[in-house]
Order: sequence, then structure tokens, then C-alpha cells
Amino acid sequence: MGVGNASASPTSALLLHILQDSSGRLATILFAHRVGTALEPECKMYRLAADVFNDIAMILDCLSPLIPSGVCRVTILSTAGVLRALCGVAGGSSKASLSAHFSRWGNLAEKDSSQETIISLVGMLVGSYVVSRITSFTATWTALIILLTLHLSMNYIAVRSVQMTSLNRQRANIVFSTLLDSDSDLDLGNLDKHRKEPLQTDPATWIVLTPAEVSKRERIFERDGTLNWTPSPLQRQIVGICRIGVSLPSFLTGATPSKGRSIRTTAQLSKLVKIFASESYMLSFSYRGAWQGRIILKPDCNVESQLKAWAHALLTARMLSLSPLLDTKGEAIGLGMKVVLDAISQTLEFLNEDDRFGRYIVELRGKGWDLGIAALETKSGRRVTWK
Repeated sequence: MGVGNASASPTSALLLHILQDSSGRLATILFAHRVGTALEPECKMYRLAADVFNDIAMILDCLSPLIPSGVCRVTILSTAGVLRALCGVAGGSSKASLSAHFSRWGNLAEKDSSQETIISLVGMLVGSYVVSRITSFTATWTALIILLTLHLSMNYIAVRSVQMTSLNRQRANIVFSTLLDSDSDLDLGNLDKHRKEPLQTDPATWIVLTPAEVSKRERIFERDGTLNWTPSPLQRQIVGICRIGVSLPSFLTGATPSKGRSIRTTAQLSKLVKIFASESYMLSFSYRGAWQGRIILKPDCNVESQLKAWAHALLTARMLSLSPLLDTKGEAIGLGMKVVLDAISQTLEFLNEDDRFGRYIVELRGKGWDLGIAALETKSGRRVTWK
């Protein structure tokens, strides 16, 4: 309790414990408030992140006796307590999602309890043997580093092998970019309303990835909101970023003029309302160093509508990234209202023509995707109503 100091009083040890516990509880509240909505959609990332937090906290605990007593040692121990608290939040919530994923026949409690019991028993037996054999400083730290490396490596392999059937942002990017790229009717260089030839859509030529195929291509740690065009494992292009479920002030702020690059908010909003009159969402884009998309969701927006909004944003960002709108200095030129709105309108018409996106949904369900799970909103989303 004295943390290496034989003269430490019980009161100081108690206060140190209270400080660690309080900082951990405060971190739990703040972390849960910040990322609580994202824990289920990004359960693979947070499951591995929980192990990283826990292992760093363990290293800090082991380092604390080497730190001079005082503020530095208290800071180290409090940081370890905070990381352990973050591990509890991230690990507990993500573990629940993964356990539910594996429990296909409703055996959630039985499966989880049995595995925990067996692993804990084996761990205690092996740990007792290791502790009785390793006593020196060098051997202790060598064993610690080796075991922590094995721990993170095995957890990384385990998380990579999980085949989630819900479409979060990263998996939606992979699935829709591959599907759209394989659609022979898609010609981003000539995507306008005045198409003279009828569409020759053959769903048999579409490439629809299965959850197993996507799990091999997705990354564990991915920047939130990134629009990645990844039609193949060797092709990966960031075409923009997007936020879904934003509030109306955020939607309008993103369209506010900035150094003459954008347009009037009111004029853009009026035209967007007309374009998306029959949709359950509304999409807008602006350029500020990169294409930034914002999606407003209406109260009647379901999971399929959210997927359509994300696919629409991905396709629009891809179309805008191919347009000659950037000069050699990276500055946007010619970014008038017509350029952006035409891209949004044309890509929406492409998805709606002959109920194309509806057929995409049918093909995805046929490949085993569970499209009833809302996994695109990683923050508390808003719904906007207007007349």
C-alpha cells in the first residue's frame, strides 16, 4: 500500500487509492459519454483498444516503484487507473457485441461464462508456475514484455478473424465501392440526366462481397468518417470525409462561405430540399482541403435509408475527386453551387433509376449481410423535420 515507501502512512495510502479510484470513475463517465454510441458499430476496434489500455496500465504499475515518490508517482498510478477504467468501458461494451455476434442460438450467458471460467483457470495455473520460477528484475521484465506482446498479437489475430455481418462505415466503404465499381452502367465521367442509351443492368456482373471477404480487407483502426474508395485490396483512395446524422446548424455551418470557395447557404439549402424531397435524408458537400460531406437524417429514416445516404456520399465524393477542380497548389477552383449540386443530383438519380439501390440491398442480403442493424452513426445522431 505504501508503493515502495516503508514510511508511508495508512492515510496517504488511502488518499492515493481514493485519487486513483476517483480519476478512473471520472474517466469512465467522460469516455462513455464521448464514444458510447460508437462502441457497438466499432466493436472490433474498441475490443483491441481495451487490451492496449490494459497492458499500458500494467506497465505503468510495474514502473511506479522506479519513479520517485511524490507528484510523479501519483500521476503514473492515476494514469494507470484511468487506462484501466477505459479498458473496462471499451472492453465490456465491445465484448457484449462480439458475444452476441457469436451466440447464434441464444446461448449468450452459457458461452461467455464457460469460456471465462476455463481461461481464468488455465491462466492461474500457468501464472503460478511462472511466478515461482521468475524472481530477478531482468527476468521479470523480459517475461512481462514477451507475455504482453503475445497477448496483443493473439488478440489482434482474434479480432481480425471476426466476420461481422453489420455494415459500419469502413465495411460500407469496402462493400459499396466494390459493388459500384463493378456496375458497368456507372460512368462517372458521363453521368448526367440526358442519357440517350437505356441502362443495361445485369446484377450477375456485380461484385458483392461477403462478410468473410470484407473481414480480410478491413482495418482494425480506421479514421472515423473517412470515405475510402476501395474496389480491390490493392486500390485504396481517400476521396473525402463524411458525418452522418448531423444537426441542422452543423449542416449549415459546413456550407457557410469560406474565402469565396463555397456558396450561399440559403440558396444551396433550397435546392437540396427539392433534390431530396422524396428521400429520407439530405446530403451536402463542400471543399476545405478535402471533400467534406454532411448528411441530415429525417425522422422516417431507417437503416436502409442510412446505407443509401452513405453510399450516395461515397459515390458523390468519388465523382467530385475525379473532376478537374484543383490547381497545382491544391486550392479549389470553380467550386460554384452548380458543380456540387449537379454531382449530388446525378449520383442520386443513378442510384434511384430502376430502383438500383434497392437491388443492391437484395444482393447484399443474399450474401449474408444483416441490414437491420444500424451501425453507421458513431455519435448521438439528430433527426431534422421541416415543412
